[in-house]
Amino acid sequence: MQIVAIRPEPGLATTIGAARELGIEVTGYPVSRIAPLDWTLPELAGIDALLIGGANALRYGGPQLRHLRHLPVLAVGKATAQVAESQGFSVEKVGEGGLQHVVDSLGTQPRHLLRLAGEAHVPLTPTANITIATEIVYRVEHLPLPQALQENLAAQCLVLLHSAGSAMHFACECDRLGLDRARISLAALGPRILAAAGEGWRMAKSAHRPDEAALLALTKDMCH
Repeated sequence: MQIVAIRPEPGLATTIGAARELGIEVTGYPVSRIAPLDWTLPELAGIDALLIGGANALRYGGPQLRHLRHLPVLAVGKATAQVAESQGFSVEKVGEGGLQHVVDSLGTQPRHLLRLAGEAHVPLTPTANITIATEIVYRVEHLPLPQALQENLAAQCLVLLHSAGSAMHFACECDRLGLDRARISLAALGPRILAAAGEGWRMAKSAHRPDEAALLALTKDMCH
């Protein structure tokens, strides 16, 4: 069974490299790209931390980020924390299980957070002691499935899904092109991502935690 990753660069290369280290051969077809957006630096008085739900917010945040490096980062996971540190930020907290869990773990002390996010982002429900200002710094632009990927999908194929947006786009493209869902298996980073792809797939499973290692372990299991 061929294994395919469809996330945008530079994450696509990261996934392929991590898979190769585990002896898993993954073919990459980016079916989306990241486009930075113009955004205005908000009033920073009172803001005590940055809330970052993905590394792309830091990769594509632009020159305004230099004005934010005095603020500690609350990162959704290890990969995001590593990118933050590589750009000169200090990391206060590294989450597991999603950005809402990060917010829920902050305790009762009043906090005012600046969230840097993509245009399509998960809504959060902060507790009464936490306020969140959000700036949209990038968008994901979806692309048609390339011909080579269409040909692979016509045979049995396992597709790795890293976001709900890409899962929904992939499902819509399969339907538009008349590709048989029953011949395609899905491995998703989490249940919300898997749900966005809908039903009718040959196999469809989500990783037990939302990180690359868990997704690749699931991939290995599904191929046996």
